[in-house]
Amino acid sequence: MSSVLITGIEGFTGRYLSSAMASAGFEVHGIARHGDPFANFSIVAADLADVDRIRSLVRTIKPKNIVHLAAISHVAHGNIDEMYMSNVVGTRNLLQAVVDTGFCPDRVLIASSANVYGNCSQEIIEEDCPFSPVNDYAISKMSTEFLARIFSDRIPVTVVRPFNYTGVGQSPAFLVPKIVEAARLGNRALRMGNLDVFRDFSDVRGVVAAYIRLLSAPQSAGETFNICSGRVISIRDILKMLTAMTGIEWSIDVDPALVRHNEVRVLRGSKRKFETLIGPLEMPPFEQTIEWMLESDAR
Repeated sequence: MSSVLITGIEGFTGRYLSSAMASAGFEVHGIARHGDPFANFSIVAADLADVDRIRSLVRTIKPKNIVHLAAISHVAHGNIDEMYMSNVVGTRNLLQAVVDTGFCPDRVLIASSANVYGNCSQEIIEEDCPFSPVNDYAISKMSTEFLARIFSDRIPVTVVRPFNYTGVGQSPAFLVPKIVEAARLGNRALRMGNLDVFRDFSDVRGVVAAYIRLLSAPQSAGETFNICSGRVISIRDILKMLTAMTGIEWSIDVDPALVRHNEVRVLRGSKRKFETLIGPLEMPPFEQTIEWMLESDAR
């Protein structure tokens, strides 16, 4: 049985990935801040700031695969120092700990973000689009990619750049769960930022399936891949979609304080590289994802 060590296993993505990997036959181990077990996985409490602790865990577990998800993932997170410490220093500590053990996994998959592209001039963004980050979160993720390059001669690293994705269990601090929760509860009054931004939304279940396929593909080592649907939808259209599904008529207050400085207007990814090297990258239609969230939240 192949083993995997997942950092950030208790987070939104980590919970879906751990379950999917267990179902696929992996022996699942995880690192979390508190280490509370769930789903019979082996989860230990550890902080990526503690290199000695991470080094010891790698030596003990000897994972065939490592998936690095642990990060502060909300663009508007208020503590910038904490964001850089978690996303940049935490990534470096993990990679250094792996090198220090002398044990080389088959693959280390590092989750970056499509935010590194910023306002890319390409209408459909390929992986060769230059970095153009417009916020600290994007800068922190760009930095993790440079760290991956530094260690790539010693560790087989694959970098993923997921575009926006959502699903049941995502924090309402993120926009789509916030809107879905309001629709489910019949709260028609919403304070919103810019409604005319377009995003390439994916389903968390499709995203983790793509991650697992990359771990199993030798040709993915040393490469960077967009993880996306290839389609865009505006925030305004998501509101209309929920009106059609629930009958709710929104009362929207566009709050200038929620409009981000230098906000990226359109972010649409290309699946071409993934599909050329790995095979079709399928995502559930976004309408199905929204329906899943509405139905699951209602139970």
